[in-house]
Amino acid sequence: MSSALDRLKNLTNKISSYERARKDNLAILQNLYGELGINQKVEEFGEIFNFKAVNLSGASLLNDSLGEIKKGKYLQILAIGYDKDAVVKSKNISLGYFGKAENVDEELKNKIVEFIIRFRFEKSFMTLEHYHGMLESFKTDE
Repeated sequence: MSSALDRLKNLTNKISSYERARKDNLAILQNLYGELGINQKVEEFGEIFNFKAVNLSGASLLNDSLGEIKKGKYLQILAIGYDKDAVVKSKNISLGYFGKAENVDEELKNKIVEFIIRFRFEKSFMTLEHYHGMLESFKTDE
């Protein structure tokens, strides 16, 4: 019986930890949203989550080379919008242009990369909630 209780405690702690991480992530993400000037392109913070994805040109987002500059490229935050009623369904929107990647200050570049990773972290929670809700329609009364 103790083993089942321990597993429940561990699961509860893990869920609580994720919720704290998510709350902290959103607060930092909102600060970066203002600091990077994204609020000039997207007026309300919550509206950034209407984008399908946010990508980066000019620097790597890969785990083993995170933030590594791509020489000769321009550092730019790109959002992918999606309009199911439009002829061209997806559209790239620039949320921030920062010039030649190798000329961007290291601290600024790191904040840009951090913004995108934090956006993706929150977006993954939203996606999880979306699919969890969709699965509800498959449940049967037992």
